Amino acid sequence: MSAAVVPVVRIQAGDFDVAAEIASLTRGRADIGAVVTFSGLCRDEAGRLSALELEHYPGMAEAEIARIAGEAAERWPLQGLTVIHRHGKVRPGENIVLVVAASAHRQAAFEAANFLMDYLKSRAPFWKKEHHGDGSQGGWVDAKESDDKAASRWK
Repeated sequence: MSAAVVPVVRIQAGDFDVAAEIASLTRGRADIGAVVTFSGLCRDEAGRLSALELEHYPGMAEAEIARIAGEAAERWPLQGLTVIHRHGKVRPGENIVLVVAASAHRQAAFEAANFLMDYLKSRAPFWKKEHHGDGSQGGWVDAKESDDKAASRWK
């Protein structure tokens, strides 16, 4: 990883402001030519979901995400990288995850953001449980084979 690029990784219960996070990463920087963002939202599963509950092991999850963000910073020439993931109950339409990758050129930023999201969808240490609108609890959400397949292309 370049000494100049230290990824910012946060796991938090509260919401985040996408525009503020981009501004924080790019403020005063003339070396950045591309910023790629991915913002993942909680999706209402055909009207049945009231919330998605995300659990993690504090400390372990941050360290693991920081490790993979560091790998992205080693693989691509980035000028900045921010990864934010929420935990707790997240309602449909609310933010869950944000990746902001900044580089001199677009391709590195696109690839780094894509790499991080493939990892976060398939291997990040979070457990997701559905809460239904009728008050019942759904089961824990299993990882999708398609997410594992997408992540395998980075090996």
